[in-house]
Amino acid sequence: MEFLYRAKQQSGELVEGKLEAPSEDQAVTLLHQKNLVVLSLEPVRKGLLGGQDLLSAFDRPSKKDVVMFTRQMATLVDADVPLVEGLHTLARQIEKESFKKVILGVASSIEGGASLSVALNEHSKVFSKFYISLVRTGEISGKLQDTLSYLADYLERSAGLNSKIKGALAYPAFILFAMVVVVIILMTTVLPQLLTIIKDAGVTDLPFTTKILVGVTNFVNRFIILIVIAMIGLVLGFFYSIKTPKGRERFDNFKVKMPQFGKVVRNLYLARVAETLSTLIKAGVPILEGLTITSDVVGNVIYRGVLLEAVENVRGGGTISEILDKYKEFPPLFTSMLAIGEKTGRTDFMLENIFKFYKTESENDVQNLSQLIEPVLILVLGIGVAGLVSAVLLPIYSLVGAG
Repeated sequence: MEFLYRAKQQSGELVEGKLEAPSEDQAVTLLHQKNLVVLSLEPVRKGLLGGQDLLSAFDRPSKKDVVMFTRQMATLVDADVPLVEGLHTLARQIEKESFKKVILGVASSIEGGASLSVALNEHSKVFSKFYISLVRTGEISGKLQDTLSYLADYLERSAGLNSKIKGALAYPAFILFAMVVVVIILMTTVLPQLLTIIKDAGVTDLPFTTKILVGVTNFVNRFIILIVIAMIGLVLGFFYSIKTPKGRERFDNFKVKMPQFGKVVRNLYLARVAETLSTLIKAGVPILEGLTITSDVVGNVIYRGVLLEAVENVRGGGTISEILDKYKEFPPLFTSMLAIGEKTGRTDFMLENIFKFYKTESENDVQNLSQLIEPVLILVLGIGVAGLVSAVLLPIYSLVGAG
């Protein structure tokens, strides 16, 4: 939510501005952290488009934008450039208007007395909790440049892995989409005309494949509106379901237990857990806070529950590996390597090696799956075309033979 505020600085000077915060109470807290006395605070009235124009809705900052900003910011901090000056310099180089406004807003908050982490927290839709926590740790430890470098490396690796996965699955997804489009076009335009010609010609002894095709085509064209409504309802119902706690848990559990695909998904989650926790520990984040942040970043409620249980175990004097070893979602290799890291005091180093292993495994699995899916799709496409041709041509041949 956005709020318009009027406040007074310690010097007595009045200031006005706009602030983003999840709630009114948190907006007040953010202003107090800037040593401001709040005089008035009002939510911004939004119109039909949520207070945004159509262009800004398609001009949101991407992960790549955040990576570039973080890398450049680390360089400026290392060169001892003042934060506000550095932010204004970066803002002038940013092409996306929406991201430029975010950076200028961060600079304005710092000018008002806020720290960098507090200023970034005002734009939580762009900068994640993980990002803000690392920046705050860097400020406290006095190693902001190192922390920003860790962040940039982490974001680049994460973006690179996601890009490879999307690239490997792009071709099979395109083939599947093309098949669906072609089938819809054939069923609604081409086939009804061909089958009408066959019917008008008086062919009564239809092959089995033709009878199936006639039945399916008639059904689709007769109930096309109901079919479309049902498909839309299923999609909307699915998205509504995964927003509920139980629905989300079932879906996340299904993802890690799928045949073939489940292994790929598990390896991706394991790589994400290891990389995130390793980065946080290296940056100096306390282990309990690191586990909590990692549970939010992992993106799966099953793994999140295990990590939160590990938080309680560590708080009670135990180790992370003790809890993870109880769950089949974490394989013995992961937990044994982590246990060695905990015993030797090199948890971050061992987690980094775990991440490299599972990253490689997930990339290889995705590549192998894509190579397996492609011939299967081509085979299915070939069988479908063969069935379609036989269903249409056989009656025509019998008609020609009879003539």
